[in-house]
Amino acid sequence: MPLHDRPANVPPDATLTPPADPVNDAARVADAPEILAQVEKLVASVSGNAPAFHARLVRELIHTALKLIPDGRDSGELKLMTNAVKELRHAYKIFGKYKEPHKVTIFGSARTGESHPDYTACVEFSKLMAQAGWMAITGAGGGIMQAGHVGPGRDASFGVAIRLPFEQNANHVIKDDEKLINFRYFFTRKLMFLSQAEAVVLFPGGFGTMDEAYETLTLVQTGKAAIMPIVCVEGAGGDYWKNWDAWVRAELGTRGWISPEDTSIYYLAKDAVDAADHIIKFYRNYHSSRYVRDELVIRLRNPLRRSDLPALEKEFVNLIKDGGMRLSGPLDGEDDHPSLNRLVFKHNRSRFAILRRLIDRINDLEPATGE
Repeated sequence: MPLHDRPANVPPDATLTPPADPVNDAARVADAPEILAQVEKLVASVSGNAPAFHARLVRELIHTALKLIPDGRDSGELKLMTNAVKELRHAYKIFGKYKEPHKVTIFGSARTGESHPDYTACVEFSKLMAQAGWMAITGAGGGIMQAGHVGPGRDASFGVAIRLPFEQNANHVIKDDEKLINFRYFFTRKLMFLSQAEAVVLFPGGFGTMDEAYETLTLVQTGKAAIMPIVCVEGAGGDYWKNWDAWVRAELGTRGWISPEDTSIYYLAKDAVDAADHIIKFYRNYHSSRYVRDELVIRLRNPLRRSDLPALEKEFVNLIKDGGMRLSGPLDGEDDHPSLNRLVFKHNRSRFAILRRLIDRINDLEPATGE
């Protein structure tokens, strides 16, 4: 066993007993028909009017969990998987009570003082977003996290906290609120930060902020997260993001480690007002997107003019796998937002920074009027 895999209480020179063979002849096989039938019956007893697909997914979740016993997983692995599922289930339940309002996730340093220009800018930004009907998600601590709650106030704030022995308690705005969710693991916490947000705003910070920034950029760049505004902003007189952007272009861009268009994924705002305006404009015509089989479906708040399609096809031909773009209603398999118009094309599932530029172009277009 490698040294880094040893339990903390085992001395480096100890002889470790190999784990038990995962094939346990005494255990009942989770794939046995009688086991599957019991799982089916159990799920059916609580399904009610739930969609059949949802019931199927829960059956698969239970079936996968049952396999962990004959697999011979150790207690640490079982605890991690169990706790992760439990805290994700709880977090989704809380966020599910507030589906409609748009949400912006705010990252930044916990060490930013209340007199710092970044703190002032964050309060202003989050207040502007609340006035536009948005809710704010922060890590629930002090510094920028607190500023992101001060602006919108308690009712329009979510706290996504991490349990650390040296971390301060939740800030006074979100403390004891139902929308304060405590996480044991960073990976489950990060999932909620991004899966529940329609925009991410970055204020200056340290290792944690950089980790959150690069993970957000990577997920959008690779198409693993929905395209959304990623905005870098700071207080008056600051040059943190200007210097960072220069480094990215010089050290990553010129070496070919990112594509030239990848800097389109993020936006350097002039100030808090510019940051809020940039996010709100992103949803001027664009609503959301998803894949239906091999086609990308871009839902539109306002319908596009058919006369604009040829120019869009020409400008963004490098996104189209084959065929062209078309306007459509909901496709077979779509059951959400049926009233919205769609822009549909076969996407090559790459160059997501250019797809971000397509969304910007869509938002620049004047909507159709009676076409």
